[in-house]
Amino acid sequence: MSHIVKTHKRLKGVYWISSEEGISKLATLNLSPGKKVYGERLIRINDKEFRIWDPYKSKLAAAILRNVPNIPIHPGNRILYLGAASGTTVSHISDIIGESGCIYCVESSPRPLRELLSNVCAFRKRVFPIFADARLPERYRVLLEKVDMIYCDVAQPEQAKILSDNAKIHLRHGGSAMLAIKARSINSTRKLSEIFKEEVEKLKANNFYINTVVSLRPYDKANAMVVSEYKG
Repeated sequence: MSHIVKTHKRLKGVYWISSEEGISKLATLNLSPGKKVYGERLIRINDKEFRIWDPYKSKLAAAILRNVPNIPIHPGNRILYLGAASGTTVSHISDIIGESGCIYCVESSPRPLRELLSNVCAFRKRVFPIFADARLPERYRVLLEKVDMIYCDVAQPEQAKILSDNAKIHLRHGGSAMLAIKARSINSTRKLSEIFKEEVEKLKANNFYINTVVSLRPYDKANAMVVSEYKG
């Protein structure tokens, strides 16, 4: 089956792969050709290999498909990723920022960290694992330089606080942040809209300017994505 590749209109390093049937899927150019991270499909077009990006397994892909207009991830960026898990989204960000960028990956659980090491870090030189608790950003202060952007995807009750505490130490002035609000990690019974609003207000109180807030439905029913700029 033949495929057609087109660059995403707003996001450099992100692509649309279309089949003969006209079905288009999100993809990134594989920085580590021949290697899969989470069982994703690999498609070769004109001597280039693309990885299909599953929005049901990556909140960032879901946000892109929800037409978030101002995703602050660009080639060459330095990024701090809080809650890296086994590296599904990390690997696609790595594709986007390329070999000139880098990702510092904070993860506190040993098992997903081992998977991150073996499936991602072993094949990508600029992905740096940090075994640490994202609630204690001062403990890994010496391990990284100021970053351009923080991506926060943690299953903790105080998600906005964790992002804010990390920004004060690790994010450059005028840098950007994305917060994947996991509402049911905060409260299992309250209205989603109330939880989203409260987390956004906490960010505003900590010197974040909010650009976009969007629900990730239908890809993720109880989560939202916030894109912001840090003015601290």
